Amino acid sequence: MADRTQDARRGRTRRRSRAGAVLAGLVLASACAAPRDTADDITAGEVAATLDRRAAAVMEHDTDAYLAALDPRAGAFRAAQRTELRNLADVPLESWAYKVNGVSGTGTGRVSAEVELRYRFKGYDTAPMSSSRTVELVRRGADDSWYIAADRAGEGTPGLLWQQGDVEVVRGTHSLVLGVGRRAEELRRIADTADRAVPAVSGTWPEPWAGRVVVLVPASVEAMAGLLGSPAASYRGIAAVTTGEVGGSGRRPADRVIVNPQAYGMLGEFGQRVVLTHETTHVATRSHTSAATPVWLSEGFADLTAYRRESRTARELAPELAASVRRNDLPARLPADEDFGFGGDAAKLARAYESGWLACELIVRDWGEEELIAFYKAVGARSGRDGAVEHALQSVLGTTPQDFTARWRDYLRDRLG
Repeated sequence: MADRTQDARRGRTRRRSRAGAVLAGLVLASACAAPRDTADDITAGEVAATLDRRAAAVMEHDTDAYLAALDPRAGAFRAAQRTELRNLADVPLESWAYKVNGVSGTGTGRVSAEVELRYRFKGYDTAPMSSSRTVELVRRGADDSWYIAADRAGEGTPGLLWQQGDVEVVRGTHSLVLGVGRRAEELRRIADTADRAVPAVSGTWPEPWAGRVVVLVPASVEAMAGLLGSPAASYRGIAAVTTGEVGGSGRRPADRVIVNPQAYGMLGEFGQRVVLTHETTHVATRSHTSAATPVWLSEGFADLTAYRRESRTARELAPELAASVRRNDLPARLPADEDFGFGGDAAKLARAYESGWLACELIVRDWGEEELIAFYKAVGARSGRDGAVEHALQSVLGTTPQDFTARWRDYLRDRLG
């Protein structure tokens, strides 16, 4: 990189030139490398330090320290943040931290940071839950410090329960129930039902799992939709859903069961017990559920677990499918994923769930419970949908899709006819 002076007449000069060239090369090489302390790096570090102070204040429930990290001129934002911190007061947090993924607008007095909020509930989450946030910061004061001026959900990111109001917390033996705008006795009943669901699920699913469940109970179906990032119309008749990433490892946190208080409240004791056992099954099986798992299998297994201790007949548990069988209108195939869409025909949705349940029940009858578990795991172990069910049918159950479908249709006649 540096010019090297050649002087054949004077070896000492040549040696000095070479030594100088080496030194110059080292200087220039260090200049060519990306400097560590650029303005962008400094700004990102300052942003991270501001968010770290805020995180510490959350963990300590220190209102003064929490507000000290906020823009002193953003009155409405400060008031909203004070309320949000108060809403968190009873939530059993084990950790709360921010990871800065990127900062834009550096070199100005206002920046926007893409941030990942990571938090854990003490005793329930084995790894942090995360929420993408966009945080805006401004420089203020004689010392030119950074202050948080805005904090909003990242694009496509659902809201958080404590942003909806004061969180009431009820702890069960195997459950943690967090509610907003719901009475404590209602949350206690939900916790009691969840506590019964957990051992029921463990009795069906022998694989290791957390053995506990977190239930969120928002004030309304609209608030529920806000926690899921979807339109409220999708959930009006749905009593509860389970959130979580399929194919999770043991390092993943427990899933969240989110209750629709209106639909759940209209159910009797039987219905509520079935709903929470069904959703808790999804929590237990999540690490063995993947993109390869058809919805009929995951939902059917959850219903099988929920119904196994109930005394009701198949016709009572599958009324829509029973009506079709009586009309001699048997389904020609197992339900496709799209048949489980919440926003469609309610009767079609019910038939899809009932079909998946009876398919899983058929496997138990003809092959056994251990084989059903092995089949579920074999399907979920595949990386993609193509061939996953076919391979597991052959390798675990020794049958084909055509034979299984024919057996299933005969089973519907036997159970529902």
